[in-house]
Amino acid sequence: MNLFTEIAGKVDAALAALKSAGDLPADLSLDGVEVQEPRDAAHGDFAVNAALVLAKRASMKPRDIADLLRAKLIDDADIAACEVAGPGFLNLRLEDAAWGRFLSSVLADPASFGKGNFGAGKRVQVEYVSANPTGPMHVGHCRGAVFGDALAAVLEAAGFAVTREYYVNDAGAQVDKLGASAILRMREALGETIEIPEGFYPGAYLKPVGNQLAETHGPALLEKPEAEQVAIGRAAAIETMMAEIKADLARLGVHHDVFFSERSLVEGETDQIATGIAVLRDKGLIYEGHLPRPKGHEDDDWEDREQTLFRSTEFGDDVDRALMKSDGTYTYFAGDVGYHYNKLQRSFNHYFNVLGSDHIGYLPRLKAIVSALSDGKADYTTPICNLVKVVRDGKPVQMSKRAGTFVALSDVVSEVGRDPVRFMMLMNKSDTPIDFDLSKVVEQSKDNPVFYVQYAHARLCSVFRNAKTVFPQLDEAEIRGGADAVQLLTDQGERSLLQTLARYPRVLESAARENEPHRLPRYLYELASELHGHWARGNDSPQLRFIADKNRSLTMARLSLASAIQGTLSSGLSLLGVEAPSEMR
Repeated sequence: MNLFTEIAGKVDAALAALKSAGDLPADLSLDGVEVQEPRDAAHGDFAVNAALVLAKRASMKPRDIADLLRAKLIDDADIAACEVAGPGFLNLRLEDAAWGRFLSSVLADPASFGKGNFGAGKRVQVEYVSANPTGPMHVGHCRGAVFGDALAAVLEAAGFAVTREYYVNDAGAQVDKLGASAILRMREALGETIEIPEGFYPGAYLKPVGNQLAETHGPALLEKPEAEQVAIGRAAAIETMMAEIKADLARLGVHHDVFFSERSLVEGETDQIATGIAVLRDKGLIYEGHLPRPKGHEDDDWEDREQTLFRSTEFGDDVDRALMKSDGTYTYFAGDVGYHYNKLQRSFNHYFNVLGSDHIGYLPRLKAIVSALSDGKADYTTPICNLVKVVRDGKPVQMSKRAGTFVALSDVVSEVGRDPVRFMMLMNKSDTPIDFDLSKVVEQSKDNPVFYVQYAHARLCSVFRNAKTVFPQLDEAEIRGGADAVQLLTDQGERSLLQTLARYPRVLESAARENEPHRLPRYLYELASELHGHWARGNDSPQLRFIADKNRSLTMARLSLASAIQGTLSSGLSLLGVEAPSEMR
């Protein structure tokens, strides 16, 4: 049950009645009219901005519209009070019976509370992580992995049909170097002294691959042509690295529905890169020409010769892009053409591509591909995840010895656990840089958001354990029935908790609508903070505690509220991929 939606329906009906009666212009647009939470909970349960939004369009004073609307709304059986405030805001208070129905609906199915049908079953694809299989996952991949996973979960909660996808970059020069590096490690395993050239992969993580190649193939492999050696080394390294990447993601609680191989674009029944280029050619977007040398940096796709080019500047890019190298092979960008052509053939309603901040420069060309291939019809969104700096007590941590040059994701998860990593990676907007402090994320204090929220859930679990010692015959049905006595919840702290609880469906929908999953952990922290604050008041004033020994009806009303909050915390944490513990260790 979404109270904001229900109140919005009442406001729309009242405005329609005013238009029919001639009190408002019949053609008056209601765009922008919203039911919001009031700035101060003491002002009411809901605020309506209709008078302020409509005044100019209707050529009327905001207060006059507010008075007309108030007169209609006050007759509604669910509305206890309706007051005009300031320049024309309407502040509404609900009858206890309406709050009781709301609380009952939450308790009837806590796992479904907050989830809606904003997405209307539309098919969306969320591509995230897509780290090159040239080494283990590092902490730089972590934020995009957690963000993409949470975004997918939030979209599902809002009613979208979501497919989670990982693009495996298993073709091109980088994986060829990976294969060559694996062969060097095989030589090392066979007793040779090796020197790893610049540009190859020096990490110790390839030693097991070299040992495997030595055991499987032996010195005979070195007698094969170099290209064949590299191909065998590449296949072994990619298989090992992808298994490790999937294991790292599983430790983080991240899973994908599809692992799409880049090599499949050209090794399948049809060359999908060639097909994508042909589609662009038919649209008059391919030509032969020269590219200027990039300013300030080298570009692997730049060659001082006539090339096959895509007119990406027609779609907002700063330069046209090369598709073929002088040796006849495809450029890296051509692979993007084939992959996005393949995506579009799978007919999703919306495509999300979660990228790291180091890929911002690629956005114009990626958007150009999708726009050109879809004739501007595809919805393509590219959320950006900014840098993560791992620190301990404010100081940068040392790099992983095994990885060689970066902080391994598995090391971070092993040290602090999955829950702090996921929650803290999601607390801020994805495009803002963050410092991930290994010391602070394990603190048991209000300054540690994940502990604070989990502690709130555990506290409520303790309430029910204690309640069953006071009322041995207590069962779930009696707790749910406590919602019918919501009028007994007269304390402002209890009312504030009810109001915050009612915002959960609105938060989930806005997180999906704006593609901002960070709104969910922030809401959970706010809900937990209100609960802890009310709990602290109960320590000083025993009459406010959830269990009123001598008043069973009041206790049941409070337990119904506690149960609804507990279910919401559990549901929200589940969407974030974070545990909702019944006890804190």
